[in-house]
Amino acid sequence: MTAPTDYPALARQALAALRAGQAAQARTLFEQVTGAGHGDASVWVAQAYACRDMGDAAAVLAAADGALRLEPGNARALLLKGDHFLAVGDRRSASTFYASAIRNAPAAAAPDLTADLARAERELQALTGGFDQYLSEQFPDPSPRFRQSVDLMTGKSRLYLQEPRFYYFPGLPQVQFAPREATPFLDRLEAAADDILEELLAVMDDPELFTPYIETRENRPNSRQLGMLENQDWTGFFLIKDGEPVAANIARFPRTMAALEGVPLTDIPGRAPSVLFSRLTPGAHIPPHSGLVNTRLICHLPVICPDRCSFRVGSETRDWAYGQAWAFDDTINHEAWNRSDQERIVLIFDVWKPEITEAERAEIRALFAAVEAFGTGPTTWGV
Repeated sequence: MTAPTDYPALARQALAALRAGQAAQARTLFEQVTGAGHGDASVWVAQAYACRDMGDAAAVLAAADGALRLEPGNARALLLKGDHFLAVGDRRSASTFYASAIRNAPAAAAPDLTADLARAERELQALTGGFDQYLSEQFPDPSPRFRQSVDLMTGKSRLYLQEPRFYYFPGLPQVQFAPREATPFLDRLEAAADDILEELLAVMDDPELFTPYIETRENRPNSRQLGMLENQDWTGFFLIKDGEPVAANIARFPRTMAALEGVPLTDIPGRAPSVLFSRLTPGAHIPPHSGLVNTRLICHLPVICPDRCSFRVGSETRDWAYGQAWAFDDTINHEAWNRSDQERIVLIFDVWKPEITEAERAEIRALFAAVEAFGTGPTTWGV
């Protein structure tokens, strides 16, 4: 009676032959194992390496596919597939397999796999760069939204979506910076920038007017808020705070308040709007974070703005410039930098998103009034 074949021992023998440079013998032994249905993904990959050493491209591809049928995320097999498609000139398919190999690579990869992954990264960068250049030539003057869609498709940008920490209103566009036609009131603010700056400079001699942007609340648990809690590097001087006018401060900013007349401020009693001057000290960084509710836009008008001050919302980064306003969705991940040696001060206020109807605004106000009456949830938002 013939003894049963010891396939694990046969696989070990094949691996030893492969390491000894005996590719043909290794291939024969590996094929006995896989042909009998006893090979796992690692055996199929080793068989592919033996076939590669023999210069049999078709057999390499077949063995890599065998590994991926058993383990779709096997980084070595994915690399082999990427190499195959690169060799036959299919750059798009090669990019897909290289990217998948990098995503699925184990955290502690063996040295040879680490080297192959580094090579795949270089190939991927070259392939992606060439594809991006090709698309740029095909579409030399794209619209902003189309350009963003291409960047997402090619992996040049990552997708950021609204992530409100408190209240999500469904059906609203996922827009990082609002298109200017949706915020026509910003024209008036920009026209008043010189007046607003003059009023601000008149109070700048009193630094105690600026208080930390995120303050401790005694009636709620307080976390470190990514280092922003009670941080003197990011402070605010409020004209309206959580829907409540600060009369003494408003009295010193008549032209600023006049410029805000007719602006669709987010009017929710006890919560919104807030109108303030936000100060960021030299060298300060506001870490990535998301806002509380997605029914509003936050507006910025830079009034003291040195060079090297920038702001990222989602995948788009812009530099602040004096008197140039914008509106953005703060429930999309965002952060800010002051890389200069001077203070940066921006006028900030919040407005309703234009897609929210008057009836829906009334419902939202009623909702938060009910929340307040029940006595749960935060009593203020901040901006």
